[in-house]
Amino acid sequence: MPKRYLVLENGRVFEGEGYGAQVETVGELVFTTNMAGYLETLTDPSYYGQIVVMTFPLIGNYGVIPQDFESGSPRLFGFVTREHCAVPSNFRHDNDEGALDAFLLRSGIPAISGIDTRALTRVLRSCGVTRAAIADKPAFEFAEDAPICGVAEVTCACPVVYPAEGERKHSVAVVDYGAKGGIARSLTRRGSDVTVYPASAKAEDILAGKHDGIMLSNGPGDPAQNVSIIEEIKILMKSGVPVFGICLGHQLMALAAGAKTVKLPFGHRGANQPAKHLDSGRVYITSQNHGYAVLPESLPDTARLSWVNMNDGSCEGVKYMNAKAFSVQFHPEACAGPLDTQFLFDEFLELMKN
Repeated sequence: MPKRYLVLENGRVFEGEGYGAQVETVGELVFTTNMAGYLETLTDPSYYGQIVVMTFPLIGNYGVIPQDFESGSPRLFGFVTREHCAVPSNFRHDNDEGALDAFLLRSGIPAISGIDTRALTRVLRSCGVTRAAIADKPAFEFAEDAPICGVAEVTCACPVVYPAEGERKHSVAVVDYGAKGGIARSLTRRGSDVTVYPASAKAEDILAGKHDGIMLSNGPGDPAQNVSIIEEIKILMKSGVPVFGICLGHQLMALAAGAKTVKLPFGHRGANQPAKHLDSGRVYITSQNHGYAVLPESLPDTARLSWVNMNDGSCEGVKYMNAKAFSVQFHPEACAGPLDTQFLFDEFLELMKN
C-alpha cells in the first residue's frame, strides 16, 4: 500500500498507508467509538463532509454486507483506521462486493490505515474537531474554510414510498435530511406505510398527503444553516399532525420553536452514550452521531427538556407542550447499536392512534 499522510489543520501529521481511492480529500475530522457497525457508519449520510476516525483497532473483518447499509453509498469524505482487514470472514459477506479496500475504491472514498487512532482521538479530545486532509505528502495547504451544510447533497431527489409490513395501521411522512434507512424500516415493521420526502418539500405538500404522522430525520451539518427548512417545520408543528424528530430533525424542531443550537467541542459519536429519561429517571445506553446540540436554557416555555446526556448534561430530548411533537438527539433505530429506546417509535404510533 502507498504511504499516505493524515494532516491536521493545527499542524499535526500522522503517517500511514493508503487504501481505498487514491485521491486527496479534506474534511472535518471526527471520531466514533463504535466497536461494530462500520458499514452503517460508512453509509450514514450524517457523516457527509467528514473524515471519520474509528477508535476500534480492527475494521473490515466481517466484510461488506449491502443489507446493512443505511443508504446507497458512503457519504463521508475519508476514513481512518488502525488496521483494516484485507481478508474478511463472515457468512453474510458478499464476495462480489470484495473487501473493504475494494468497496471504498469503487465508492471513491480515500482511506488511511496504520494510524494510532486512539492517540489521534486523544488529540481531538484536547483540541476539538478540526479540519484535516488525507494527502500524498506530509504538508498540505488548506483553503479558506467554507461552511458545508450537506442536506441538499444527501436528500432524496423525489418522494419514495415503502409499504407497511403486514397489516397497514398508519401512514407516515419521513422528511429526508440525510435519513438512515433504519428509520423507515422501524416504521414499516410496525405497520406504517412510509413516504419519504426530499428536504426541499413544502409543508403544504407534505400535509396534502393526509399522513397520520411526520418524521424529521437525521442529517449532516450545522442545523442553523437550514433557514428555509426551519420555516417549513414551523408549519408542520402547528398542523396538529404528530411530529417526531431524530438527531438533526430534533435540532431543527428546536430552532423552529425559537430555541438555539451550539457546536459541541468534539460531538457525540458512538454506541455507548448514556441518556437519562427525565420522566422515568431511567438511564439508557444510546447510539449517537452529532456535532451540535440544543441549548436547554434557550427552550421556550412551550417546550420542556425530556432527556439529558449523563456525560456532559447536554440536551438529548424535547417534549413540546403546545403541539403533538417530541424529539430526541440519539438514534432509537440504531444499527449497529443498542435498541433499548425503540419504544419511542411505539410512543409515536400511539400518538398517531390517539
